Parts: sequence; structure tokens; C-alpha cells
Amino acid sequence: MKAEIAIVGAGYVGMPLAQVFADAGKSVVLVDVNEDVVDGINRGESHIPDVSAGALKKLVDAGQISATTDYDALKEADAILIALPTPLSAQREPDLTILRGAVEEIAPRLQRGQLVVLESTTYPGTTRECLQPILEGSGLTAGKDFHLAFSPERVDPGRSDWTTRNTPKLVGGVTAACTERAAELYRGAVETVVPMSSPEAAEMTKLLENIFRAVNIALVNELAQLCERMDMDVWEVVEAAETKPFGFMSFKPGPGLGGHCIPIDPFYLTWKAREYDFYTEFIELAGKVNANMPYFCRSLISQALNHGAQKSLKGSRILVLGVSYKSDIDDVRESPAEKIIQLLQKAGSEVEYHDPHVPEFDGMRSSAYEPESYDCVVIVTDHTAIDYDDLIERADVVVDLRNATGRNGSANEKVWKL
Repeated sequence: MKAEIAIVGAGYVGMPLAQVFADAGKSVVLVDVNEDVVDGINRGESHIPDVSAGALKKLVDAGQISATTDYDALKEADAILIALPTPLSAQREPDLTILRGAVEEIAPRLQRGQLVVLESTTYPGTTRECLQPILEGSGLTAGKDFHLAFSPERVDPGRSDWTTRNTPKLVGGVTAACTERAAELYRGAVETVVPMSSPEAAEMTKLLENIFRAVNIALVNELAQLCERMDMDVWEVVEAAETKPFGFMSFKPGPGLGGHCIPIDPFYLTWKAREYDFYTEFIELAGKVNANMPYFCRSLISQALNHGAQKSLKGSRILVLGVSYKSDIDDVRESPAEKIIQLLQKAGSEVEYHDPHVPEFDGMRSSAYEPESYDCVVIVTDHTAIDYDDLIERADVVVDLRNATGRNGSANEKVWKL
């Protein structure tokens, strides 16, 4: 069966996207460089929790979804969607190496009349300034011979209320015709499509969404540090503020930012802004506050051990509870647990972790859940599978960075909260 839609990248964005289009009756081919992932998809095995193995198997068996490592599969598709990682370099600057490499593979295979859409989060101007010249190296012209647009992914792993199908889809093309062609494609699979004036406007909108969260999380993280000095419960303060029915949106403090978007995407804009002699001070200050949280948490753990067990970090046995970047998922991208573990190990602690969703992490394997065997248990991710009242009973010292222990934890001298 000829694939109507080709998706480059079979990850957290590409897989749900493929399912949504396949459910809408489209035939989809996923192109990925990982042979094990490709082979698994073709057997109906999903490596992404948001796409169940049962649902994938049905679509694969029906011929609606297939996967390959061969970019030649793009030639027959009506539309090519790009859903690839856009990380930061070691210098915290945009690294488009993966994206550029894929587009250079697409260009010689580009066909007249095809639609190309970038879904990866990036800085304003990427679609027009980076993708378009590479694709036009094929001899075809964007807006005339093929259509080119940007439509940012809005995936929140683990959610069932807002999915790829019912989350509004932004679309901005390099021409009005490109916008309409992309909007037409997505209208066949998602509930709401929002056309925009340009790819730059859509790229900026996606960054605004993530910057909004990064800045507000930094605000409550800074407040958490102040509350600790003032001997106040930041969780009580935030929960009380939530009772106001207008003018306040609740954000929670935590051990640091995680996931592929919020810790990374804001810096795409700070980098681009310098081209215009503009400095995004709010964004950079928020990044500084959030990046400091693992260090603050290490200090809190040290205090808890000193006062709760009369021990120092050096030589203490510490169990990190939860290493995924948020509760009840297996996604460890940019998880603050990695930095916290490194800081504790550097201080001389013997660190192990337990996570029911993550069997292996950063060269370690998940240990058995035996909180009584450690000098201190640190809740980094608040998985709902853990009985936190039981944890308080069994552990000697608990450092709760997520308010997982709730009011019981606040009333117990064993528990130290962020």
C-alpha cells in the first residue's frame, strides 16, 4: 500500500502523530534511523507509552502504519512531516544537526506537489531560513512546486485528556497556499486547526508556550528557596493562592525542569534574539533559577541528614525515589534526577534509585523498594504507585521535593519538604 503520509522520526511526537492519521484512515510510513525501533513497529510493538501496543498492532496489521530506515519511502508520500529532536549544544545553543541531516536526505527525494511540515520546536526563522534553502536545492521552489509549513508539536507525554487528536494544531506556511495545504491535511485528522500568518509566528508561539511555563516555574522555585529561609511551607502558600478564582494560575516548585521542551526550548529564543541585539533577561534569569534547583535540593538533603540522622552526605546511603521527569511515565529526558544523583555522588553519598517505570537510568538499575535500608529517601518524582504514608513509616529520613507526602508529611518530623 502506498503511504499517503511519511513521518520522519518515530519518537514521542512521531508515533502519536502516526496513530492519529492512521485512525483517520490515512496510510502512514515512519522513517527512523534506529533499526530496532523500526523492526519493533513493524511487529506492532510500541516503544512509546502514549501509543498502546494493542492499538499499534491493529493499525500495522491493517497496513495503515509501517516503518522503515529507507528515506526512499518519502518519494511516494503526499506529505512529509518532520518530528525530530532539536537539542542544545554543550554551550546551550541550538543544535540542528539531526534536523539538517534529515532535510538533506529529504531534498533529493522531494517530489513536485508534496507538502513538507516541520513539527520540531525551534527558533523563529528555522523553516524559512534553514529548511527552505536545503529543500530548494532539489530544483523545486517552495510555494510553487512544493508546499512548506511549520506546525509545532504540542505533546505532553502521559496525558489522556489532551492528545494529538484534540489539542488545537497551529499551522503557518511560507505562503498562504502552503498554510492552507497544511491546514487541509491536519483537518483530516485533528479536531481543531489554527492557521497562522507565517511559520515564524507559529515558531514563536510554540516558544512562548514553553517560556511561559519556564518563567512561572522559576518564580515558584525562587519562592520555595525564600520560604525555606523564612521557615514557611511553600506548598501551603501555593495551595492557598489556588483558592483565588481569578488572576492566578498555579505552578508548583520542584527539583528542576525536565522533559524535552521546557528546559531547552526557551534558549532557542535567547540565541535568536541576540541576532537582533536583544537580550531576553526574563528567560535567562528563569533558566538560572531553575538550573540552580538541584544544588538547592542537595543542600536540603544535607540538612535533613545532619538534623534527622546526625550524618553527613559523605558515606550516607540515599535512595532516590523516581527518576523520570514527571509522574507515572518512563520519560527521563532532561530529568533533574540525573543532576541530583551526580551531586550526591560527588559529595560522597552511596546513591541508588527506585522507579517502577524506569528499569535502567544513567548506567544504574532500579533497586528494590526497601526504604528502611537507607539513611535518607529523596522523592524526586511523585509516582502514584508509591504509598507515601507507608514510606514515612518505614524510612528514617524523607526529603520530599514534590509534596508527595502532603499534609501527613508536613506534620511529621521525619519529612523535610522543598
